Amino acid sequence: MRRRQAGWRRARGPVVMGAVLALALTACGGGGFSDDGSSESGQGGTVRMLVNITPNLTQEYWEELVKPFEEAHDGVDVKIEAPSGKGVADTLQQQLAAGDAPDIVETLMVDETLAPKMLELTDQPWVKDTPLVEEAALGGKVYTVGVGEQAQSLVFYNKAAFAKAGIAQPPKTLDELTDAMGKLKEAGYLPLQTSGEFVTGLQLLQLSDPSLAQTHPTWYQDIDKGARTVGGSMLPYLERYKTWLDRGYLDKNALGLKYADGETNFLGGKSAMYVMGSWFTASAADAGKDSEIGVFPAPVDRGQQHPGPQGATMAAPYMILKDTGEKDLALELVEWLVTDEKAVTGQLEQDGNFRRGFDRTFTPLEQQVQQILDAAPSGVAQGEGYGENTLPRGFNTAWNTEVQGLYVGHSPKQVADAVDRWVRDHS
Repeated sequence: MRRRQAGWRRARGPVVMGAVLALALTACGGGGFSDDGSSESGQGGTVRMLVNITPNLTQEYWEELVKPFEEAHDGVDVKIEAPSGKGVADTLQQQLAAGDAPDIVETLMVDETLAPKMLELTDQPWVKDTPLVEEAALGGKVYTVGVGEQAQSLVFYNKAAFAKAGIAQPPKTLDELTDAMGKLKEAGYLPLQTSGEFVTGLQLLQLSDPSLAQTHPTWYQDIDKGARTVGGSMLPYLERYKTWLDRGYLDKNALGLKYADGETNFLGGKSAMYVMGSWFTASAADAGKDSEIGVFPAPVDRGQQHPGPQGATMAAPYMILKDTGEKDLALELVEWLVTDEKAVTGQLEQDGNFRRGFDRTFTPLEQQVQQILDAAPSGVAQGEGYGENTLPRGFNTAWNTEVQGLYVGHSPKQVADAVDRWVRDHS
């Protein structure tokens, strides 16, 4: 089925705490392209692009993505670079320290630390119609542009497992979610799939976003002013998560699993639910499991509006390094990546992302995600956040490390206190 994507609403009210990272786009732009797609500048050169590598976004995928741009520009080589450190952020810092930074970086969003190193894009005419560009601006200046938007606060579920456990309707509150986990365990399933790497902490953020946004609608501002703390705000969710772990609703040995392993376990029917962003729809489709899986918005605290605000992040954010030796070519490439219809649509489909005004084929599971997005009252930022609503760079990694402490005997209060110490030390 082919339909025009409705996309996200603008967030109504303050942007609150949310989830991990994203992709989107607009109609074809100008920027030195002739009608047949060939470059008018005629320049050659090599552009280095540091990108995120995942089960969906493989090295081969990225190289195929940029091939049409290379073919339209004689002598141009787009060199795709995978992270050599723990991830893109870690790798970029290593490269900056070594004086060997790429021309373009994908996945990261600007903050006060990165802004001085990035090329300002505010005056580029093509940026204004890209997704979340205003929300991601820093001090009114644009450094980051993206392909689309990702939904973060989603719970994917095995339909057969829910039927066997007698769960007729997806849970709407966190209490109902806990009750459902008990039924699923009795039915012989691992109720909630998680894994090590970045997944552990991310999932707890994704689950808590819609509730936290309603409990503390000015959360980032409150943290910045010292009116509340991150750990104190998250303590109730840490305590609930620990009860799930103690009851066997989560695998106590999950930290030994890779991200891809956890995904495979859920797709293989070994577990009943999987909290993840909208990019998971691409994995489900590739595995031929789309019709066996459903999805519902993350439940909220008792008495809150459901569905709550949906965690939203920019999909495939791109930035250009200020000191690039290929400024014009890098600008042309990033413009093409976020405005060319085929390039944008391909990125949206590859990683299960969404963007208003772009037609693409939706899988049945993606249609359900679109309905969730349409019903969400607003979108909220997540974790480190973006634009004016941010926590110190590195928070996502620190949070993930502390949450994983629950698996090795740390109490929720110890985790919350450790998170608060980290924020104080890095603010």
